[in-house]
This record gives sequence, C-alpha cells and structure tokens, in this order.
Amino acid sequence: MSLYKLLRPMAFALDAETAHRATIKALKLAPPLPLPRFAPELSQSVAGLTFPSPVGLAAGFDKDAEVPDAMLGLGFGFVEVGTVTPQPQAGNPRPRLFRLKEDRAVINRMGFNNRGQADALARLAKRDGARGIVGVNIGANKDSADRIADYVAGVRTMSPVADYLTINISSPNTPGLRNLQAGGELVELLAAVREARAPGIPRSDTEAVPRTAPPPIFLKVAPDLESGDHDRIVRAAIDHGIDALIVANTTVSRPPLKSRHANEAGGLSGRPLKALALEQLRKFRAASGGQIPLIAAGGIENGHDAWERIAAGASLVQLYSAMVYEGPGIARRIADGLAEQLKREGMSSIAEAVGSR
Repeated sequence: MSLYKLLRPMAFALDAETAHRATIKALKLAPPLPLPRFAPELSQSVAGLTFPSPVGLAAGFDKDAEVPDAMLGLGFGFVEVGTVTPQPQAGNPRPRLFRLKEDRAVINRMGFNNRGQADALARLAKRDGARGIVGVNIGANKDSADRIADYVAGVRTMSPVADYLTINISSPNTPGLRNLQAGGELVELLAAVREARAPGIPRSDTEAVPRTAPPPIFLKVAPDLESGDHDRIVRAAIDHGIDALIVANTTVSRPPLKSRHANEAGGLSGRPLKALALEQLRKFRAASGGQIPLIAAGGIENGHDAWERIAAGASLVQLYSAMVYEGPGIARRIADGLAEQLKREGMSSIAEAVGSR
C-alpha cells in the first residue's frame, strides 16, 4: 500500500480546499527531490521543447507557482502553474471545491483565485530553469473591462519566466469567459497575444541553454463545443501561430453521477469527463490533420487512458483530478505504463504512437 493511501482518509476528513492548501504547505516544507529518470523513449519534442515524459500536471493544482519543482520531483514530466490573472483576486465564495468520491470526480467553481501575476513572476524568476519544464496558464480578471488586454498583459508579464504559456479561455467559472472561443473574438485574442510575446531570459547561471526566443503559446479549449467549432478553432490557431491546443478543460455538462455533490455548479473533472474529452480530442485531430500538436486532459487516471489519448493524436497528456484519489505517484506509474506499452507495440519512441489509431 502506498503512503498516500494511508494518508488519504485524513485528507478526505478535511474539506477539499483545506486539504489542498495543506498539501501545498507540506510540499513547500519538504526537502527537494532529485528529478526522476524516465525511459528515454518517452522523451517527446513539442513546440521546440523536449519533454522527458509526456505526463504533465494540469493547471489548477499549483495556482500561484509555489511548488512546481516539488511536483517535477514527484514524477511529472512537466508542470503547468496557474491560472494567474493580472491582478490578485479572491475567486468565488466558499465552498467551491467538491470531491465526488463515488464518481472519482471533482467539481470546482474556484473562479481564478490567485495572488496575481506579479507574485508568481517573482517566485518563478528565482527557480532554476534546468530543473524542468514549467508552463504558465494565464487568465483574465473577473471584473476586467477588457479581457483581451488582460491576456496581453499576462503574456507580456509571464513570458520571461515561462517555458510555455497557456491561454485559458475555457474555464466555466468566470462569467462570459468562454465567449472568447467565438469566431471574431477568438481571432482578435490570438492575434493580440501572439504579438505580445516577449523573449525569455536566463533565470540562473546553471540554465543549460538560456532561452532567447519567446515561449510557445498553447490554447486551452472547453469540451462543451458544437459542430463546426473544432474546424474554426483549429484554423484560427494555425493562422495565428498558436503552438498547441490543450483538449480540454472541465465540463458544465452532467453525465449520470452518484455523489450527493452532483448538482453543484461549476466545472466537472475526473472519470466522468473521460469519454467526452476523448471524443473532443478525436474531433480536433480530425479537424487539424496533425497540423498542430494536441495535449490531452480530462479523465486520465491510468496508463491505458494516457495511451488511448496518445494513440488518438495527443503528443502530451495532463492530469489533476486523478491525483486527488491516487496521489502524486500516479504520474510516474502512468509514465512507466507508457514505456511498457511501447515495448508491447514494438515502437521505439512515444512519437511513433501519436495518432497511431
């Protein structure tokens, strides 16, 4: 039995948000772990970055970039921090985070609670970039009069310390945010953020190859899309030089659920999102024809799920909710499972598996 399974009953005795904050505090106090060594065949190049494992931590866990290196040490091939907004904001009233234990799911309506980009910037500027890939997920303030300007500010502020930037317009918890996925607004947004990118800067003397080019930009989309949206989003992303699409964020739909929290408002993640997220990934793969890298998120909780997404066209995968139930060791277990699957398939690299089915 893993240590996490012994500790989980104590964590679950606390409300979900209190347990989450306690976890962050514990990770900050823990001694740093050496970076894990992954099977070399798991290394994957996406948007000019070399990922040692395709299994990453999705945004939402480390909103203020407090423990990215701790999570890299625990077995993630890359970590995405945030969402961070230009100005600090408290988010929505508590309670706003719910475990659906019977469904192995989570509902959140956090509302981009974070201490603001300046706070995350100061922290990330001090880290050793050679420790691993850390992306920054950026968003708009709830009360912003110009949300596109907020994304432009986020790109300009966070570019120097981000290995990649994710434009998050797919959260259901900021009213009206998903409207930026619509035709004209999406084109205006993508043009603005691409123009706003600033070159990266060395963050320490030990950084092996100081970055001089701007960081790549990823776009995170919602799973709640209509017919025709996939082609339109793909075309806009390619036309404006977006480097990858993350498919997908949480869903406002409600498949049959068992938990007493099933009717809570907010975005649903975890196992019930699995089928919808896979369906959306396949639609984006069909729409793009492999012209833009895809990163799969939503309902991934084991090696089989990760392999299924990769075979369906994802170059990388991200998870968060499954970690609530399985602990951080899940990332390394999935990576090891992918390495074994490659051997069974007679493939020499994870790149061979991308879009293979």
